[in-house]
Amino acid sequence: MTQPVVGSRILAMGHYQPTRVLTNDDLAEMVDTNDQWIRDRVGIVTRRIADNETVADMAAAAADKALANSGLGVGDIDLVVVATCSSVDRSPNVACRVAAKLGIDAPAAYDINTACSGFSYAMGTVDHAIRAGAARNAIVIGAEKLSDFTDWTDRSTCILFGDAAGAAVVTAVPEGEQPGIGPVLWGSVPERSDAVRIEGWRPYIQQEGQQVFRWATTALAPLALDAIKRSGYEPEDIKAVVCHQANARIIEGIAKRLNLPNAIIAKDIVESGNTSAASIPLALSKLIERREVPSGSPVLLFGFGGGLTYAGQVVRCP
Repeated sequence: MTQPVVGSRILAMGHYQPTRVLTNDDLAEMVDTNDQWIRDRVGIVTRRIADNETVADMAAAAADKALANSGLGVGDIDLVVVATCSSVDRSPNVACRVAAKLGIDAPAAYDINTACSGFSYAMGTVDHAIRAGAARNAIVIGAEKLSDFTDWTDRSTCILFGDAAGAAVVTAVPEGEQPGIGPVLWGSVPERSDAVRIEGWRPYIQQEGQQVFRWATTALAPLALDAIKRSGYEPEDIKAVVCHQANARIIEGIAKRLNLPNAIIAKDIVESGNTSAASIPLALSKLIERREVPSGSPVLLFGFGGGLTYAGQVVRCP
């Protein structure tokens, strides 16, 4: 470090989705369901499915796009962090495979698994590392291939999940500049850890949907408002909300309780389904790509899910 660091900010975003689209009508040929039932229940219309691509393949594609948008090169990156709960391989970790695919030399590299809150957890740990002087420029990725863990005969879960990756390039902010990533608010409800499960050697995703729905729509809005307060903003300052894209009813329930008058609400759930740790960076990257949020605007990120875990922070839109 050549000068003291007071925090970090997002330089650029990128995302990747497989080409194969799975529609509700496609699912109706596999299980007892139909397009209207799925739309009414969870708000999903399509989701993407990776056939021969791995979690690392998708993570590297999203990271490569974010890096290209950032103006930095692979030689500038000294930390790679991947949030995922769906990597089949235990070792090497996805972060090392991403670094190898992109040609990043000798970065610190680790994976983090808090399921659907993973990207906000990863963003928090990277911000801490930069503030501590342990890194200067980082790539933070959320990537999931949930199709590997989906029971395609279970109509209550197979309608939900998709595959994707989203990435952010994060850099240090020196003294004299305002940090672009606010303090993380994170925590868990361990006594409810069985509410969302991927267990065993040949697992399928299982969840207690109503329990998760009640928790998400009643307990999370006050925590998200606390994350805004910790960042020094007022609710009316927030220009966009990017929650974990669990299902449309949960997103709408949280947004109603937040009551942020000037914020647009990301609803990538409609076209992408639930992509766990990938859902927040995927949705944020699309908002930026479509120029729906002006550069520099405060955006609330809030992830929640398996564990039960939650994490959120306010970031300035790159």
